[in-house]
Amino acid sequence: MKLKDFAYILPEELIAQHPCPQRDASRLLMLDRKGNKITDSFFFQLPELLSAGDVLVINDSKVIPARFFGKKHTGADIEILLLAKKDSRIWEVLLKPAKRMHVKDVIIMEDKLTAKVIDRISDKKWLVEFSDAKDLENYIQRFGRAPLPPYIKREKDAEQSAQDRERYQTIYARNPGSVAAPTAGLHFSEAVLQALKAKDIQIAPITLHVGAGTFLPIKTAEAEEHVMEEEFYEISAVAADIINGARRVVAVGTTSTRALESATDTNGRVHPQAGFTRLFIYPGYKFKKVNALLTNFHLPQSSLFLLVCAFAGKDFIKRAYQHAVKSSYRFYSYGDCMLII
Repeated sequence: MKLKDFAYILPEELIAQHPCPQRDASRLLMLDRKGNKITDSFFFQLPELLSAGDVLVINDSKVIPARFFGKKHTGADIEILLLAKKDSRIWEVLLKPAKRMHVKDVIIMEDKLTAKVIDRISDKKWLVEFSDAKDLENYIQRFGRAPLPPYIKREKDAEQSAQDRERYQTIYARNPGSVAAPTAGLHFSEAVLQALKAKDIQIAPITLHVGAGTFLPIKTAEAEEHVMEEEFYEISAVAADIINGARRVVAVGTTSTRALESATDTNGRVHPQAGFTRLFIYPGYKFKKVNALLTNFHLPQSSLFLLVCAFAGKDFIKRAYQHAVKSSYRFYSYGDCMLII
């Protein structure tokens, strides 16, 4: 399966740099697989597009404000993105610019917090040891910024940073652990959630902590040779019971989809569990549990784009994306969304 077959052309001006002023005012492109139809709508109309007995499976992972800045002793600015906690003071991180970094370098931050580089994992990934674990927690809450993807451009503006910390987070986020937002959930408002419940559409929260691997492009010429980075997920017994009793399972986002499919047996039953998944869903995959998918528009040749192609068919998805481009939909994390039924 050639990766190049999953490319598409997107004008740069359609990459959303800011969220829609009102969460549920985002546009929604509805894809009907049986009818082979594409319909323009808005997110606040979601309750009208679903039916009583449906279950929406949401990812309640909370984004950590994991991006912040420091300086080397030379005065050079260094950007730090926390990836994974290895010990109370040791973290796997991304450092930019990586070419300036060396093992034993020390990064100095405000409030006397420092980070010593103790190992190099890959071109951009490093292990660092912070001077104090408690100081780090306080520092993250005071100075941490939303870990926006690289295609969203930001200056070091405090007001904009505060706005991103609010809007690059779902309103139902509960469990801290993600370094990227489960973006399909960003469109939900309290009004939409209440309208869904009023229509007897249940909400089942599960957790998948989104890793930085979600930003990474597939680099293998043969798409199926790509290896996903592992991510932690958890599905409670209560959530599993609700999902197993659904008339139709509507996954909110690719993260919920991967967690659900990882926890579903060959008979289509979801089991409560906690663990790590590397599940890579690409065309040819047979879905075991997910019947409908709410998702944003994804980067070409990304694992997320391949997942939606697996769910709805590459040709149908490409046609939908062409329609979205012609209709000036907004793309990627802060952009609009699609509902595939």
